[in-house]
Amino acid sequence: MGNLMASARALAAQVVSRHKKTKPLPINSMFKLPSPLPTWPPGEGFASGSIDLGGLIVCQIATFNKVWATHQGGPDNLGATFFDPSPIPQGFFMLGSYAQPNNKQLFGSVLAAKDIDNEESLKKPIDYTLVWSSQSLKIKQDGIGYIWSPTPPDGYKAVGLVITNSPEKPSLDKIRCVRSDLTDECQADKWIWGEGSEFKVYSLRPTNIGVQAMGVSTGTFSGESTHVNCLKNVKANLTCCMPNKNQIEALMEAYSPLIYFHPDEVFLPSSVAWFFTNGALLYKKGQESTPEAISPSGSNLPQGGSNDGEYWMDLPSNDKDKERVKKGDLESVEFYLHIKPMLGASFTDIQIWIFYPFNGPARAKIEFLNVSLGKIGEHVGDWEHLTLRVSNFSGELTDVYFSQHSGGVWVSASELAFESGNKPVTFASLHGHAMYAKPGLVLQGSGDIGIRNDTSKSKIVKQTGNDFEYLGYDHDEPPWLNYCREWGPKISYNIADEFKKVEKVLPWKLKTAFAKFVKSIPNEILGEEGPTGPKMKRCWNGDEV
Repeated sequence: MGNLMASARALAAQVVSRHKKTKPLPINSMFKLPSPLPTWPPGEGFASGSIDLGGLIVCQIATFNKVWATHQGGPDNLGATFFDPSPIPQGFFMLGSYAQPNNKQLFGSVLAAKDIDNEESLKKPIDYTLVWSSQSLKIKQDGIGYIWSPTPPDGYKAVGLVITNSPEKPSLDKIRCVRSDLTDECQADKWIWGEGSEFKVYSLRPTNIGVQAMGVSTGTFSGESTHVNCLKNVKANLTCCMPNKNQIEALMEAYSPLIYFHPDEVFLPSSVAWFFTNGALLYKKGQESTPEAISPSGSNLPQGGSNDGEYWMDLPSNDKDKERVKKGDLESVEFYLHIKPMLGASFTDIQIWIFYPFNGPARAKIEFLNVSLGKIGEHVGDWEHLTLRVSNFSGELTDVYFSQHSGGVWVSASELAFESGNKPVTFASLHGHAMYAKPGLVLQGSGDIGIRNDTSKSKIVKQTGNDFEYLGYDHDEPPWLNYCREWGPKISYNIADEFKKVEKVLPWKLKTAFAKFVKSIPNEILGEEGPTGPKMKRCWNGDEV
């Protein structure tokens, strides 16, 4: 009987082992948006398949041939796969290979390029240098991988590396180097792969990213001891590949996110006009006893200047109206769009701003106990936003940025949930309104102690594509956009007293843990001070991070 049971266990172990071996990796399937891309309205150059960078035309290749893969190391210890772009359109040339971690579905692209009117923008490398090989590594891999760095001719630079599964140097015809004046500096971005102290591989991004920065990402990769460049858009007219108004509206129809609010949320958003017409007041330093009602458009707000503390907004002075305005008005909500060229106008960022009259109090998790932090975290006025990053080659949504307190995160479209076609699903956290891609608890702290960011799907939901207003982009800017001061008062209160109120209700064994937690609370949670408006944020003209 014992031998029979042992044999059964051994057979079961073999089945489990076989199942683990045959379980497909995410990289083995290609991500596609749930619905096909629509036919975009006509325009000059948006979603035309290629972009003229001035002296160089580039196209985006999102299909690949696998060259080499490793099955350990990298994110989630699942390894990475290395590809060559294929097929490449006639007349275009490969600029570098592509690599991606195995823990995600295949979703990426690299650029291919061609000369304009024989301007010698591209040249073959004169040689290759082997920068790394997996030959000596004791890892799970499909054959042996070799990474080569092209040696460019004088006056040219390499903008990508080449992967092979053979020790022989690649053909000089395989890749092209780019004339130096059409390149820009780049830096390591996201970790793709690396095993222990061995060679590490990273994706690349231009060193400078912003509305005025002209660096264009090629989608290729680099290693820690190698140097490659990105491309540069030197064309004077950047708007030629940007979406026009009709195309922006089509993009919003296709990709406008749904925002789910927590079922217990009481501090909901409103339009800016609703906030103003329902009693918001403008205060001036030295004249605090005579605040001024704000006009519906904000036309009487001071324009320009800096956040010098001379002016600030506040809720209505009447207690009843104050509590009512704190709760916002979901029916009045408008979303405010800021459109900007990014990565040398190879992408369009659509920032979607949302205003809340009031940010509620913070809540903390202290091991097994949840506690309110009193006034901590409260402030009048709260601006949050999402950003859609769209390829100007195709109009495809590639990433969404989620603002979270004083920071935020980019999330690839391949890791998002969608509803109603290609509309990303987003969740606003209870009281703090930070934006997340998935529901649940995100703890802002360490271990079992931190600020709670609770999100949940509920019946309280807003479709961002239904009511939006442009902030510029061939439209007049509303006066409130150029108000540079704070959207709420700076109120000082005794933070120590607030913490003591919390400490009183804690069991003795949690008091030490709470004291440690207090020292780690981010500055944006402490004190009560209204934020500045969207145009005053660094991300208005710069990148989101």
